[in-house]
Amino acid sequence: MSAPVRVLVVDDDALVRSGLRLMLGEAADITIVGEAADGEEVPAAVAEHRPDVVLMDLRMPRVDGVRATADLMERADPPAVLVLTTFDSDQDVLAALRAGATGYLVKDTPPADIEDAIRRVAAGGTSLSPSVTRRLIAAATGPGRGRPDAAARLRALSEQERAVAAAVGRGWSNARISRELLLSLSTVKTYLSSALTKLDLENRTQLALLAHDAGLSADGA
Repeated sequence: MSAPVRVLVVDDDALVRSGLRLMLGEAADITIVGEAADGEEVPAAVAEHRPDVVLMDLRMPRVDGVRATADLMERADPPAVLVLTTFDSDQDVLAALRAGATGYLVKDTPPADIEDAIRRVAAGGTSLSPSVTRRLIAAATGPGRGRPDAAARLRALSEQERAVAAAVGRGWSNARISRELLLSLSTVKTYLSSALTKLDLENRTQLALLAHDAGLSADGA
């Protein structure tokens, strides 16, 4: 059996932290290794507990979740960050994802879905609440879509890397990218890794946002 996913819970509400500990305690493959009451405490907690996933609130009194996430991404080997918050405004969602979060859930998400999201981000995937996904699609296809600075950044990519970036922006899995672009799965992963490195991005969620900003994700379907 693989080791349980190690989770650090960050929330300024002690009742929320207690509830998450009780809820996630039912999952045999997930273990809560520590807690933090503010983003200010996150660096020391991560250094002490070495979590695979940080379950991060956004609104905290001293250091908010966006700043704490961005600070974590400066580490040599950062844990995955899964935002769990009451707020899902466009500004909150985009700020958290651009800071490096690989998932974004609202607190009314069913417990089983929160557990599944933790497993997905621990394995290198992403997890977004349906409302968040709808907001990103709207932002990608609405009036004023397309930012010149984002398009300029993507010019650093090869033609195949840009095609993969566009597909990631549409929300396609690696398997679908492989089928649609007639590439092997290993080649898709190579292009994805190369694109992330060239663009100095942490994960495919940030690549998807950049593709949205550049208008790439609306090319094709």
